[in-house]
Amino acid sequence: MNKTIRSSTLTRTRLIEAASQVFASLGVQGATTREIARVAGVNEVTLFRHFASKEQLLGAVIKNASALQTEALAHPEAWTQDLKIDLRHYAHLYNTMLEAQEDLIRTFIGEAKRHPEAAKQVIQEAAKPLGEKLIAYLQSSQKRGTVIADLDPFPAVDMFTGMLLAGMLCRSAKFNQGNYSCEDYIETCVDIFVRGISATPLSVVNTAVSYKPNQIIYGNSSD
Repeated sequence: MNKTIRSSTLTRTRLIEAASQVFASLGVQGATTREIARVAGVNEVTLFRHFASKEQLLGAVIKNASALQTEALAHPEAWTQDLKIDLRHYAHLYNTMLEAQEDLIRTFIGEAKRHPEAAKQVIQEAAKPLGEKLIAYLQSSQKRGTVIADLDPFPAVDMFTGMLLAGMLCRSAKFNQGNYSCEDYIETCVDIFVRGISATPLSVVNTAVSYKPNQIIYGNSSD
């Protein structure tokens, strides 16, 4: 029984990985379940045992892309309640997801006007959990008084993640206007965003933070 479950899980994983490749190269409309099954090394009947439709498979691909980042933000210790530190942490997690799925993202952007409505809905629903984490955080920050009360978190989150997306696309296409790093760009996005939404003026002396994936190291800036 365990072998059967493991085999089924492995097949599902192969199908999601194959679908990610096919969607990225052929687009949502151009991709077929037959081609996805071929790339996964299974027959089409096996694909339909795991996924009822191409749209369902598309949803699984997007959920899989953001799963690690969503999980990392699900634990209470992931949020320090320091606005700048938390948004920097979120930005790095979000950017990691963007860079890992660049080909797929570019395909979706190129096909945005041609996507079937069902596929568009799948993309929106599957991508929601990561955005909802930040929306919930900003709402709780408003209750604590650290974020301005009249801020609408929904467009604010779209703006913040949009800046990160634009940065990733420009970096990968070598469209940067200056000689700055990915870290410099993320830090600037976070700084501008925090200054715009913070309910209290930022301290002149900030805490220096050295970011490492899944680890936040604190240090006094005067050291």
